[in-house]
Amino acid sequence: MNMRSTAIITGAAGGIGSVLSLAAAKEGRDVVLVDLSESETLTQLVRECESHGVKAVGLAADIGDPVAVEALFEQCAEMVLRDGSLLINNAAAQTWKPMLELTHNEWERVIRTNLTGTFLMSQHFAKQLIGAEKKGAIVNIGSGCNHMAFPSLVDYSASKGGVEMLTRVSSLELGPYGIRVNCVAPGAIATDRTSGETADYTASWSALTPLGRIGTPEDVAKAVLYLGSDGAAFISGQTLGVDGGLFSRAIWPQEY
Repeated sequence: MNMRSTAIITGAAGGIGSVLSLAAAKEGRDVVLVDLSESETLTQLVRECESHGVKAVGLAADIGDPVAVEALFEQCAEMVLRDGSLLINNAAAQTWKPMLELTHNEWERVIRTNLTGTFLMSQHFAKQLIGAEKKGAIVNIGSGCNHMAFPSLVDYSASKGGVEMLTRVSSLELGPYGIRVNCVAPGAIATDRTSGETADYTASWSALTPLGRIGTPEDVAKAVLYLGSDGAAFISGQTLGVDGGLFSRAIWPQEY
């Protein structure tokens, strides 16, 4: 009997993470849901994923800790070692603060989670697949600030810029083993976190977005699962903006 492919999602209990997890389960993938700590939210998410007839496992791990990541992959090795396994590096932290006020600890926390965590998860995932002669895919969640400067987000922007280059280098080194690596860079997306960034997040960013609306976590999930699918079998080393055209928009002295 053929085993289902597996999706491993970090930051699974968050707004975008939970949608990614459920979308992967609905697609028929078994899922490994990784979050920083055990919670009722994570437990409920496991149940919701299982309701779609797949196997779901919830695991707590600090992805910035190499020992914790190694232990994580030991726990879920049976599920990972399948052709077509997909790693979605979604977990992220940010600090909303000007550079001159940012503390060293705040900087370290964000870089450790967003960049080091993505590296460690990708490295262990790839090593397991290569050792078992299996093929798979990695999709990293970036941001519009992969390549644009955002004020008061210096740590987050630096980490996401690093994620884009990590994506490119990883694709070169892992391609010969049949492992594709891509990045999805969301624009203005409606989540609990972003809703508090401005007085009217939806109206403010919809006015700036060429498609006239902000995105949803479902928009992000569709792009991620496409890049993890056979339909994207010859796509690697790329960053796909899921932003309604927002970050293609240049500063211009008049309306388009």
